[in-house]
Amino acid sequence: MDQEQLIRQIMAEVMKSLGDNSVAFAKNTPAPVAPAAAPAALGSKIGREEYPLAEKHPELVKTNTGVPLTDLTFDKVKSGQLKPEDFRISSATLELQAQVADADGRQTLARNLRRAAELVAVPDARLLEIYNALRPYRSTKAELYDIAAELEGTYGAKVSADFVREAADVYEARGRLRVD
Repeated sequence: MDQEQLIRQIMAEVMKSLGDNSVAFAKNTPAPVAPAAAPAALGSKIGREEYPLAEKHPELVKTNTGVPLTDLTFDKVKSGQLKPEDFRISSATLELQAQVADADGRQTLARNLRRAAELVAVPDARLLEIYNALRPYRSTKAELYDIAAELEGTYGAKVSADFVREAADVYEARGRLRVD
C-alpha cells in the first residue's frame, strides 16, 4: 500500500468514526450529506436525536481553526490547504457533544467533555506540564492551587480549575503531595 492509499484509508476511517459512512475520501469526491433540521437557534441546546452531529448537523461541526467539517477533504490535505492544526476539535464542538451526553443522562461524560472544551485553549506543552504536576508526589498543594488559578484566570477554565483544586485536596488527605 503506497502512502497516498494509506492516507485515504485513514481519512475514510476518521470520517466513518465521525458518522459519515460514505467513501468520499477513497473516491476523492465530496459525499452528499442531507442534514436534519437545525436546532431552533444557534445557541439552543441540542439533544440526543441530533447525534451523530457529523451526520445530522455537519454545519455545526467546525475545527478549532474554524474549518467546517465538510471542508476536511483529502484533496485539501494533499494540496497543503489543510494543516494538522486544522484537524483539532473546537471547544464549540465539544460543548455540542456534552449537550448530547447530558440529554442522554450521561452527566459524567458531559462534564469530561466540558472540561476538554475548556482545555482546547491551553497550549499542548502547558497541558503536559500540568498533567505531570498532577501526578502523585510531584507538586505541593500551593503549586496545584496556583495551576488552578492559572487555568481559571488565564484560560477561563473554571471546571478544570475546580478539578485541580479537588485533586490537591484529595492528595492532601491521602498524603500524596510533594513535601519540601
